[in-house]
Amino acid sequence: MELQTVVKLERPAFQVDYTTPVMMLGSCFVENMGEKLKYFRFPVDINPCGIVYNPFSVAETIYSLLHRKQFRADELWQNAGKWVSLNHHGCFSDRDAKECLRKINCRMENSSLFLRKTKVMVITWGTSWVYKHKSSGRIVANCHKFPAGDFDHYRLGVSDVVSLYVNLLQELFAEMPELEVVFTVSPVRHWKDGAHGNQVSKAVLLLAIDELVRRFTQVSYFPSFEIVMDELRDYRFYAEDMLHLSAQGIHYIWERFRETYMTAQARDMMKQVDKLNKILLHRPLDAKDEASGLQKKEAIAALQQLGFSVEFLGI
Repeated sequence: MELQTVVKLERPAFQVDYTTPVMMLGSCFVENMGEKLKYFRFPVDINPCGIVYNPFSVAETIYSLLHRKQFRADELWQNAGKWVSLNHHGCFSDRDAKECLRKINCRMENSSLFLRKTKVMVITWGTSWVYKHKSSGRIVANCHKFPAGDFDHYRLGVSDVVSLYVNLLQELFAEMPELEVVFTVSPVRHWKDGAHGNQVSKAVLLLAIDELVRRFTQVSYFPSFEIVMDELRDYRFYAEDMLHLSAQGIHYIWERFRETYMTAQARDMMKQVDKLNKILLHRPLDAKDEASGLQKKEAIAALQQLGFSVEFLGI
């Protein structure tokens, strides 16, 4: 007897291995999958502007990277003693405006360079609800706890998202003709928009992606949303807030993602990397434990033999 309604996944024409640079953009779902890729030491760049939830702000991030945008001081806003960018997550904020700009522009420059060699881009949208800043007239990626009255709150339509991304994807593919773009919809519910508001929001995202997949052969869809809704219909797969996924739920999605996109050779290598990572991450009770130190040196040497540079290992 089947105890799950399993979502059927088809392996795409392209595959990911250790020579495939992957850029991941969007909601906390790509953060979760991106951190897995990072742990297994794939070449990956995750959210150069921090976590971004809506399609417009994700597109703005990509345009900024394409055009190697450098942010200016007059694009920062001050709130509660900190300087912030409405295009960026709060992790870039700082009490010093120059330091805030330095962090933003350094990250953007590095990611702009990474984009040029990216082979697979994973984009996860979380919501089609957006906040438009009244003073600047721009849709923001983060409200940074400014008063709600500073923003207009509304939902993007399917045609809004499709028209925006048709232009963006055409520009991306013109510059990077071998790029593959994988869209997903975050399974995390945006409960503040209400149960119905969240469902309608997700429907906009799903319909927009469906249209983009129809129009572009290099665009595909990974059904993370459907896997959670149909395969993980149990609150044990959710965190305490009952909205985000638990570690077990994230691991399940990762396994489906890995089996779908990774080459057999990459999956074999991941097993070796995992064993070596565990040695490097082990913290002995005695800091002067010579045996543990020797094991770590051997693990580093083994990773280098697998083709990882010392700089890439971050050691």
